[in-house]
Amino acid sequence: MTISAERKTSKLMRLRRICGYSAAIAVTPYLLIKIVWTFGLFLPTEQMSDPNWRIINAVTAVLAAIGILLAMAFCRPWGERLPAWVVALPIWVGTGLLVPMLLIAPVLGPAAMIRDQEAGAADFWIYEQIFVMISLFGIGIFLPLALAGYAKARWPEALSGTTDYKKLPGNTLQLQIFLARSVAVGCILLGVIKVFWGVGGSFGIDPATMDERDLWWHLLSLSTGVWSFAGAWGILVVVSSRKSRWFLPPMGAAWISSGALFSNNLYAALSSVRLDAPPSPEYPLAWLLTTQAGIVLGVIMGMIILLVLHERRRALEDVTN
Repeated sequence: MTISAERKTSKLMRLRRICGYSAAIAVTPYLLIKIVWTFGLFLPTEQMSDPNWRIINAVTAVLAAIGILLAMAFCRPWGERLPAWVVALPIWVGTGLLVPMLLIAPVLGPAAMIRDQEAGAADFWIYEQIFVMISLFGIGIFLPLALAGYAKARWPEALSGTTDYKKLPGNTLQLQIFLARSVAVGCILLGVIKVFWGVGGSFGIDPATMDERDLWWHLLSLSTGVWSFAGAWGILVVVSSRKSRWFLPPMGAAWISSGALFSNNLYAALSSVRLDAPPSPEYPLAWLLTTQAGIVLGVIMGMIILLVLHERRRALEDVTN
Protein backbone atom coordinates (compact mmCIF):
# COMPACT_ATOMS: atom_id res chain seq x y z
CA MET A 1 0.00 0.00 0.00
CA THR A 2 1.38 3.42 -0.97
CA ILE A 3 1.76 6.29 1.47
CA SER A 4 -1.13 8.22 -0.14
CA ALA A 5 -3.38 5.15 0.08
CA GLU A 6 -2.44 4.68 3.75
CA ARG A 7 -3.27 8.33 4.48
CA LYS A 8 -6.61 8.01 2.70
CA THR A 9 -7.43 4.86 4.69
CA SER A 10 -6.43 6.59 7.92
CA LYS A 11 -8.64 9.62 7.19
CA LEU A 12 -11.55 7.34 6.31
CA MET A 13 -11.15 5.41 9.57
CA ARG A 14 -10.95 8.68 11.54
CA LEU A 15 -14.18 9.90 9.91
CA ARG A 16 -15.86 6.58 10.70
CA ARG A 17 -14.83 6.82 14.35
CA ILE A 18 -15.99 10.42 14.79
CA CYS A 19 -19.36 9.78 13.14
CA GLY A 20 -19.84 6.39 14.79
CA TYR A 21 -19.17 7.66 18.31
CA SER A 22 -21.29 10.76 17.65
CA ALA A 23 -24.22 8.60 16.49
CA ALA A 24 -23.93 6.37 19.57
CA ILE A 25 -23.88 9.38 21.91
CA ALA A 26 -26.78 11.06 20.10
CA VAL A 27 -29.13 8.08 20.33
CA THR A 28 -28.45 7.43 24.03
CA PRO A 29 -31.08 9.94 25.32
CA TYR A 30 -33.68 8.34 23.05
CA LEU A 31 -32.79 4.90 24.40
CA LEU A 32 -33.03 6.06 28.02
CA ILE A 33 -36.41 7.76 27.45
CA LYS A 34 -37.82 4.66 25.79
CA ILE A 35 -36.61 2.45 28.65
CA VAL A 36 -38.22 4.78 31.19
CA TRP A 37 -41.51 4.75 29.25
CA THR A 38 -41.42 0.98 28.97
CA PHE A 39 -41.48 0.78 32.75
CA GLY A 40 -44.34 3.28 32.92
CA LEU A 41 -42.37 6.23 34.33
CA PHE A 42 -42.71 9.92 33.31
CA LEU A 43 -45.36 9.10 30.71
CA PRO A 44 -46.57 12.20 28.82
CA THR A 45 -50.15 10.87 28.49
CA GLU A 46 -52.27 8.29 30.30
CA GLN A 47 -52.80 6.43 27.02
CA MET A 48 -49.13 5.46 26.96
CA SER A 49 -49.62 3.32 30.05
CA ASP A 50 -51.57 0.90 27.83
CA PRO A 51 -49.78 -2.48 27.33
CA ASN A 52 -49.69 -1.93 23.56
CA TRP A 53 -47.78 1.31 24.06
CA ARG A 54 -45.43 -0.43 26.49
CA ILE A 55 -44.64 -3.02 23.81
CA ILE A 56 -44.03 -0.32 21.18
CA ASN A 57 -41.68 1.55 23.52
CA ALA A 58 -39.82 -1.66 24.36
CA VAL A 59 -39.40 -2.47 20.67
CA THR A 60 -38.13 1.03 19.86
CA ALA A 61 -35.74 0.80 22.81
CA VAL A 62 -34.33 -2.39 21.33
CA LEU A 63 -34.01 -0.65 17.95
CA ALA A 64 -32.14 2.23 19.60
CA ALA A 65 -29.78 -0.26 21.27
CA ILE A 66 -29.20 -1.92 17.89
CA GLY A 67 -28.45 1.53 16.46
CA ILE A 68 -25.77 2.08 19.10
CA LEU A 69 -24.22 -1.33 18.38
CA LEU A 70 -24.20 -0.61 14.65
CA ALA A 71 -22.62 2.80 15.22
CA MET A 72 -19.84 1.09 17.17
CA ALA A 73 -19.49 -1.59 14.49
CA PHE A 74 -19.03 1.08 11.83
CA CYS A 75 -16.13 2.69 13.66
CA ARG A 76 -14.29 -0.40 14.97
CA PRO A 77 -12.31 -3.00 12.98
CA TRP A 78 -14.39 -5.90 14.35
CA GLY A 79 -17.41 -4.45 12.60
CA GLU A 80 -16.03 -5.46 9.21
CA ARG A 81 -16.09 -9.11 10.27
CA LEU A 82 -19.83 -9.15 10.98
CA PRO A 83 -22.08 -11.08 8.55
CA ALA A 84 -23.35 -8.75 5.83
CA TRP A 85 -27.03 -9.30 6.64
CA VAL A 86 -26.50 -8.39 10.30
CA VAL A 87 -25.38 -4.95 9.16
CA ALA A 88 -27.44 -4.40 6.02
CA LEU A 89 -30.92 -5.35 7.27
CA PRO A 90 -31.19 -3.01 10.29
CA ILE A 91 -29.47 -0.20 8.38
CA TRP A 92 -31.91 -0.61 5.49
CA VAL A 93 -34.84 -0.31 7.90
CA GLY A 94 -33.17 2.43 9.94
CA THR A 95 -32.26 4.71 7.04
CA GLY A 96 -35.74 4.20 5.63
CA LEU A 97 -37.26 5.40 8.89
CA LEU A 98 -34.82 8.17 9.77
CA VAL A 99 -33.72 9.93 6.58
CA PRO A 100 -37.21 10.88 5.29
CA MET A 101 -38.23 11.89 8.83
CA LEU A 102 -35.08 13.98 9.20
CA LEU A 103 -36.02 16.11 6.21
CA ILE A 104 -39.48 17.01 7.53
CA ALA A 105 -38.62 17.06 11.24
CA PRO A 106 -38.11 20.88 11.42
CA VAL A 107 -41.82 21.25 10.60
CA LEU A 108 -43.12 17.97 11.94
CA GLY A 109 -41.47 18.26 15.37
CA PRO A 110 -43.12 21.53 16.48
CA ALA A 111 -46.41 20.39 14.93
CA ALA A 112 -46.25 17.18 16.99
CA MET A 113 -45.57 19.16 20.18
CA ILE A 114 -48.56 21.43 19.56
CA ARG A 115 -50.79 18.45 18.77
CA ASP A 116 -49.74 16.59 21.91
CA GLN A 117 -50.27 19.65 24.11
CA GLU A 118 -53.75 20.11 22.71
CA ALA A 119 -54.40 16.43 23.50
CA GLY A 120 -53.49 17.05 27.16
CA ALA A 121 -49.86 15.85 27.29
CA ALA A 122 -47.88 16.66 30.43
CA ASP A 123 -45.62 19.73 30.38
CA PHE A 124 -42.44 17.71 30.80
CA TRP A 125 -43.24 15.91 27.55
CA ILE A 126 -41.94 18.99 25.70
CA TYR A 127 -38.49 18.48 27.21
CA GLU A 128 -38.59 14.76 26.54
CA GLN A 129 -39.56 15.40 22.93
CA ILE A 130 -36.68 17.85 22.50
CA PHE A 131 -34.29 15.10 23.60
CA VAL A 132 -36.00 12.68 21.19
CA MET A 133 -35.58 15.13 18.30
CA ILE A 134 -31.93 15.73 19.16
CA SER A 135 -31.35 11.97 19.17
CA LEU A 136 -33.13 11.47 15.85
CA PHE A 137 -31.24 14.33 14.22
CA GLY A 138 -27.93 13.06 15.59
CA ILE A 139 -28.35 9.46 14.46
CA GLY A 140 -29.96 10.58 11.20
CA ILE A 141 -26.89 12.65 10.33
CA PHE A 142 -23.96 10.75 11.83
CA LEU A 143 -25.02 7.13 11.30
CA PRO A 144 -25.33 7.42 7.48
CA LEU A 145 -21.92 9.15 7.36
CA ALA A 146 -20.38 6.37 9.44
CA LEU A 147 -22.13 3.84 7.22
CA ALA A 148 -20.73 5.51 4.10
CA GLY A 149 -17.18 5.16 5.42
CA TYR A 150 -17.84 1.58 6.50
CA ALA A 151 -19.39 0.62 3.14
CA LYS A 152 -16.56 2.28 1.20
CA ALA A 153 -14.07 0.10 3.07
CA ARG A 154 -16.07 -3.15 2.96
CA TRP A 155 -18.27 -2.83 -0.15
CA PRO A 156 -16.61 -0.36 -2.55
CA GLU A 157 -18.91 -1.48 -5.38
CA ALA A 158 -21.88 0.01 -3.50
CA LEU A 159 -20.59 3.59 -3.60
CA SER A 160 -18.29 4.09 -6.57
CA GLY A 161 -18.28 3.90 -10.35
CA THR A 162 -21.12 4.20 -12.83
CA THR A 163 -24.17 2.08 -13.54
CA ASP A 164 -22.21 0.35 -16.30
CA TYR A 165 -20.30 -2.79 -15.32
CA LYS A 166 -19.15 -5.95 -17.04
CA LYS A 167 -22.00 -8.43 -17.45
CA LEU A 168 -20.68 -11.88 -16.56
CA PRO A 169 -22.26 -15.15 -17.78
CA GLY A 170 -25.34 -16.12 -15.79
CA ASN A 171 -26.24 -12.50 -14.97
CA THR A 172 -29.78 -11.54 -13.95
CA LEU A 173 -29.97 -8.31 -15.94
CA GLN A 174 -33.22 -9.16 -17.72
CA LEU A 175 -34.85 -10.11 -14.42
CA GLN A 176 -33.59 -6.88 -12.87
CA ILE A 177 -35.02 -4.81 -15.73
CA PHE A 178 -38.42 -6.54 -15.55
CA LEU A 179 -38.67 -6.16 -11.79
CA ALA A 180 -37.38 -2.56 -11.85
CA ARG A 181 -39.94 -1.49 -14.45
CA SER A 182 -42.76 -3.21 -12.57
CA VAL A 183 -41.71 -1.62 -9.28
CA ALA A 184 -41.30 1.79 -10.93
CA VAL A 185 -44.88 1.66 -12.21
CA GLY A 186 -46.12 0.74 -8.73
CA CYS A 187 -44.04 3.47 -7.08
CA ILE A 188 -45.32 6.11 -9.51
CA LEU A 189 -48.95 5.09 -8.89
CA LEU A 190 -48.41 5.11 -5.12
CA GLY A 191 -46.57 8.43 -5.37
CA VAL A 192 -49.40 10.05 -7.32
CA ILE A 193 -51.95 8.89 -4.74
CA LYS A 194 -49.90 10.02 -1.75
CA VAL A 195 -49.03 13.42 -3.22
CA PHE A 196 -52.67 13.91 -4.23
CA TRP A 197 -53.73 13.23 -0.63
CA GLY A 198 -50.87 15.29 0.75
CA VAL A 199 -51.89 18.44 -1.14
CA GLY A 200 -55.50 18.09 -0.03
CA GLY A 201 -57.17 15.69 -2.48
CA SER A 202 -60.24 14.03 -1.02
CA PHE A 203 -60.84 11.10 -3.37
CA GLY A 204 -60.47 7.92 -1.30
CA ILE A 205 -60.90 9.85 1.97
CA ASP A 206 -63.77 9.00 4.30
CA PRO A 207 -65.89 12.16 4.81
CA ALA A 208 -66.57 11.05 8.40
CA THR A 209 -62.86 11.25 9.27
CA MET A 210 -61.92 14.22 7.08
CA ASP A 211 -60.93 16.26 10.13
CA GLU A 212 -58.22 13.72 11.02
CA ARG A 213 -56.09 15.10 8.18
CA ASP A 214 -53.79 17.32 10.23
CA LEU A 215 -50.37 18.75 9.26
CA TRP A 216 -48.66 15.55 10.48
CA TRP A 217 -50.74 13.41 8.12
CA HIS A 218 -50.27 15.74 5.14
CA LEU A 219 -46.49 15.89 5.57
CA LEU A 220 -46.15 12.12 5.93
CA SER A 221 -48.30 11.58 2.84
CA LEU A 222 -46.20 14.04 0.81
CA SER A 223 -42.97 12.47 2.09
CA THR A 224 -44.11 8.98 1.08
CA GLY A 225 -45.15 10.26 -2.34
CA VAL A 226 -41.86 12.06 -3.01
CA TRP A 227 -39.77 9.07 -1.91
CA SER A 228 -41.92 6.79 -4.08
CA PHE A 229 -41.02 8.92 -7.11
CA ALA A 230 -37.35 8.98 -6.04
CA GLY A 231 -37.38 5.19 -5.71
CA ALA A 232 -38.89 4.75 -9.18
CA TRP A 233 -36.13 6.91 -10.69
CA GLY A 234 -33.35 5.34 -8.65
CA ILE A 235 -34.23 1.71 -9.30
CA LEU A 236 -34.57 2.29 -13.06
CA VAL A 237 -31.18 3.99 -13.23
CA VAL A 238 -29.24 1.41 -11.15
CA VAL A 239 -30.27 -1.40 -13.50
CA SER A 240 -29.45 0.62 -16.63
CA SER A 241 -26.18 0.34 -18.53
CA ARG A 242 -25.53 3.97 -19.39
CA LYS A 243 -21.85 4.74 -18.87
CA SER A 244 -22.42 8.41 -18.12
CA ARG A 245 -24.45 7.72 -14.99
CA TRP A 246 -22.92 7.88 -11.52
CA PHE A 247 -24.02 4.94 -9.42
CA LEU A 248 -24.18 6.47 -5.94
CA PRO A 249 -27.08 9.01 -6.30
CA PRO A 250 -29.62 6.56 -7.81
CA MET A 251 -28.40 3.81 -5.50
CA GLY A 252 -28.91 6.06 -2.48
CA ALA A 253 -32.37 7.08 -3.68
CA ALA A 254 -33.42 3.47 -4.27
CA TRP A 255 -31.95 2.31 -0.94
CA ILE A 256 -33.64 5.01 1.15
CA SER A 257 -36.91 4.77 -0.78
CA SER A 258 -37.17 0.99 -0.47
CA GLY A 259 -36.41 1.10 3.25
CA ALA A 260 -38.86 3.96 3.78
CA LEU A 261 -41.71 2.29 1.89
CA PHE A 262 -41.21 -0.96 3.78
CA SER A 263 -40.53 0.28 7.31
CA ASN A 264 -42.96 3.21 7.47
CA ASN A 265 -45.87 1.23 6.04
CA LEU A 266 -45.09 -1.75 8.27
CA TYR A 267 -44.97 0.57 11.28
CA ALA A 268 -48.33 2.08 10.24
CA ALA A 269 -49.84 -1.40 9.91
CA LEU A 270 -48.59 -2.46 13.34
CA SER A 271 -49.66 0.81 14.98
CA SER A 272 -53.20 0.44 13.64
CA VAL A 273 -53.87 -2.48 16.00
CA ARG A 274 -53.55 -0.24 19.08
CA LEU A 275 -56.82 0.26 20.90
CA ASP A 276 -56.19 4.01 21.13
CA ALA A 277 -55.05 4.36 17.51
CA PRO A 278 -56.82 7.32 15.83
CA PRO A 279 -58.97 6.46 12.82
CA SER A 280 -57.23 6.74 9.46
CA PRO A 281 -58.70 9.44 7.19
CA GLU A 282 -58.66 7.06 4.21
CA TYR A 283 -61.37 4.54 3.51
CA PRO A 284 -60.29 1.19 5.03
CA LEU A 285 -59.75 -0.43 1.62
CA ALA A 286 -57.74 2.55 0.31
CA TRP A 287 -55.59 2.54 3.45
CA LEU A 288 -55.06 -1.24 3.25
CA LEU A 289 -54.11 -1.19 -0.43
CA THR A 290 -51.65 1.71 -0.18
CA THR A 291 -50.07 0.36 3.00
CA GLN A 292 -49.62 -3.17 1.66
CA ALA A 293 -48.43 -1.83 -1.70
CA GLY A 294 -45.74 0.20 0.05
CA ILE A 295 -44.49 -2.85 1.97
CA VAL A 296 -44.40 -5.06 -1.14
CA LEU A 297 -42.74 -2.40 -3.32
CA GLY A 298 -40.09 -1.78 -0.68
CA VAL A 299 -39.25 -5.49 -0.39
CA ILE A 300 -39.03 -6.03 -4.16
CA MET A 301 -36.90 -2.92 -4.60
CA GLY A 302 -34.58 -4.18 -1.88
CA MET A 303 -34.26 -7.53 -3.68
CA ILE A 304 -33.33 -5.73 -6.92
CA ILE A 305 -30.64 -3.77 -5.07
CA LEU A 306 -29.19 -7.03 -3.72
CA LEU A 307 -29.06 -8.50 -7.24
CA VAL A 308 -27.34 -5.40 -8.62
CA LEU A 309 -24.76 -5.23 -5.83
CA HIS A 310 -24.06 -8.97 -6.06
CA GLU A 311 -23.33 -8.77 -9.78
CA ARG A 312 -21.26 -5.60 -9.46
CA ARG A 313 -19.15 -7.40 -6.84
CA ARG A 314 -18.73 -10.39 -9.17
CA ALA A 315 -17.64 -8.07 -11.97
CA LEU A 316 -15.22 -6.23 -9.70
CA GLU A 317 -13.66 -9.47 -8.48
CA ASP A 318 -13.39 -10.72 -12.07
CA VAL A 319 -11.49 -7.57 -13.08
CA THR A 320 -9.21 -7.85 -10.05
CA ASN A 321 -8.41 -11.49 -10.77
